[in-house]
Amino acid sequence: MGLSRSDAWALMTEYTQGESLRKHMMAVEAAVRGYARQFGEDEDDWGVVALLHDFDYERYPTLGDHPNKGCEHLRSLGYPDWVTRAILSHASEITGIPPETPLERTLVACDEMAGFITAASLVRPSKSVLDLEAASVIKRMKDKAFARQVPRDHLRRGAELMGLPLDQHITNVIAFMREKAEHLGLRGTL
Repeated sequence: MGLSRSDAWALMTEYTQGESLRKHMMAVEAAVRGYARQFGEDEDDWGVVALLHDFDYERYPTLGDHPNKGCEHLRSLGYPDWVTRAILSHASEITGIPPETPLERTLVACDEMAGFITAASLVRPSKSVLDLEAASVIKRMKDKAFARQVPRDHLRRGAELMGLPLDQHITNVIAFMREKAEHLGLRGTL
């Protein structure tokens, strides 16, 4: 089965009504696709995995149900094991599936970071990712009150999984998200 973004999009939008969660999955997709290009991997395959990583969250918000039930559904649709394993690995503390492959490590590294970068963009005067820099994101990470639901150790761990310094990983994810700023609602006033 070849992975189809249009099929993944249809499934994601069927399961997810909330615009912010849809944009989160699209932001993670943008970041994962960017890394796929850097690594010479299949951008479409990696992008589909990223687009679907939280598709079941609205329907099954209880950890343990998410992402397990979503992956059961993906298997019933014929998605290959490497897709469901990657999605399960993004919640390894619940599923027990550690991120091991380059795709799995990239998905974990980009998931929380894309959300944090979105939040950091939206509090800027411009409300844009286009003028956001890594130093600003790192400064926000030190503010415990900012996006307090995002564990800072997850952000640092993501960079470690990528084998990159934190500031480089942040710079990369910002650059990948800038490519899709309009679609992500992060163009702001720029």
